[in-house]
Amino acid sequence: MSTALTTPIASGATALPERFANPLQQMRGMLAQPAVRRSLPMILMVALIGAAALAWMSLSSAPQKPLFSGLPDADKAAVTSALQQGGIASSIDEGTGSLTVAEEDYSRARMLLAGQGLPKAAPGGYALLDQLPMGVSRAVEGERLRQARETELARSIQEIDAVADARVHLATPEQSVFVRDKAAPSASVIVKLQAGRSLSDAQVSSIVNLVASSVPGMKPDAVTIVDQLGALLSKSGGADAGEAAGDKRIAFQRRVEEKYRQQLTQLLTPLYGAGNFTAEVQAEVNLDETQATRESYDKQGALRAETGSWTGNQAPGAAAPGGIPGALSNTPPPASTLEAPQPAIGTSGDARPVAGGSGVNGEKQSDNYQRAYDLGREVSVTRNMPGTVRRLSVAVLLREPDKGRRSGLEVQQVTDLVKSAVGFDAVRQDQVTVISRKFAGVEVAVESGPAWYDNAWLPVLARNATAILIALLVLFLGVRPLAKALMKKREDATPQQMLSVGADGIAVAAPIGLDQLAGARAMDDRLGVVRGFTRDNPARAALAVRDMIKADAK
Repeated sequence: MSTALTTPIASGATALPERFANPLQQMRGMLAQPAVRRSLPMILMVALIGAAALAWMSLSSAPQKPLFSGLPDADKAAVTSALQQGGIASSIDEGTGSLTVAEEDYSRARMLLAGQGLPKAAPGGYALLDQLPMGVSRAVEGERLRQARETELARSIQEIDAVADARVHLATPEQSVFVRDKAAPSASVIVKLQAGRSLSDAQVSSIVNLVASSVPGMKPDAVTIVDQLGALLSKSGGADAGEAAGDKRIAFQRRVEEKYRQQLTQLLTPLYGAGNFTAEVQAEVNLDETQATRESYDKQGALRAETGSWTGNQAPGAAAPGGIPGALSNTPPPASTLEAPQPAIGTSGDARPVAGGSGVNGEKQSDNYQRAYDLGREVSVTRNMPGTVRRLSVAVLLREPDKGRRSGLEVQQVTDLVKSAVGFDAVRQDQVTVISRKFAGVEVAVESGPAWYDNAWLPVLARNATAILIALLVLFLGVRPLAKALMKKREDATPQQMLSVGADGIAVAAPIGLDQLAGARAMDDRLGVVRGFTRDNPARAALAVRDMIKADAK
């Protein structure tokens, strides 16, 4: 009696741990059940369809590109609202907190936000000075002022068309009252250029002078400009002065050659069309500056001034001065006598004196004269400016027509036109050559558009095609075999006989189900069905036996 009562308790006590003792075995038992086995293909098919849908969603969505990073929450809300109103989808990266948009919407989003002045949180330029608290130190105030100048200079540099972004670093030393301790300020600028753009020498020089003029005491040689690739754009005027002068000469020569090339293009385009000719010009330009001065004098001079004195004897018959001074002041002078002039020495017999000389005078004993003459002077200054063309070589290649050939008269006419356009000079030994040949290419596109692999629709098409291909592979390699297996099992689940005859005439036991167990009438049939059921479903048979033992115990 006691044994019968304790047995169910012991079996119940051991049955509870066995239920959770081996979860893997319980999982296998659950999967071995007929209902689960029949629904397993459907579950796998649904899982494959879900995986295909997930792959489609992940591949069909456009890749995201960061629009702004490190924005405050207020700016994020304002930017997101503006993008939603503009019909642009945006998302926030959970890892970095950056605001991202699709790649094809990036430029449109930047333009939309720039038109609305967003984001507004990052103060720029001298707006930083408005945020200074009361009582800050002088060092902090100086750093904020330097930062404001750097930001304003960077914004000014970004106004250049070819510059996408710029950063400016100013090195301004402390002011000192000692001359030996004074240091000149310097600056470094890094520019990020637009795709496919470059800065000319004039633009680099403009940036250098802009930065140097914005900082007191800074010289242009102290400004360094570097692009995003690390290439040095600015050139100092010290050791590189000769190189800079050579670059200027080469640039001037290229401008002269480009001028002649444009003239030839404008001349030949209406005749043969764009792409049907090529023209190259080589100009030897005289870039030497010469200066000459010449002075010449006339051999014949003109008397400008004459000073001198002479001494001699008193004329015969003249009374010597005497008497009381002033007594004869009111008496008339004696009568004068005329004498014939004496001819000068070395002259003819006429009485006219020679210019610059004096006639023979009996009363003159000696003379002393100083004479100054003006000579004719001619000053000539010649200065040859650089830029004259020493020699010009022009080569023009015409496209040969598809049918026929160009005549020599036509080529000669084109040669004469080219000579007239470039200012042909035989004295300079200029050369002009015009030939007509067939081009290597069949057709030359006048305005070639972007390549097919650079189109914006190609990435979208590639993503959609990849997603469709994955979905088709899942359907044909996963869902379709599972569906066939499910249909086959359904067909096999139709009522069958317990025993079926094989191809060799041997009876083969068919799977036994609960419906066949319930339909058996005779004892032998039931025993056969139970054996088959136990063989096919050992787990369920064990559970049934256990339940029967529990029922008998009760």
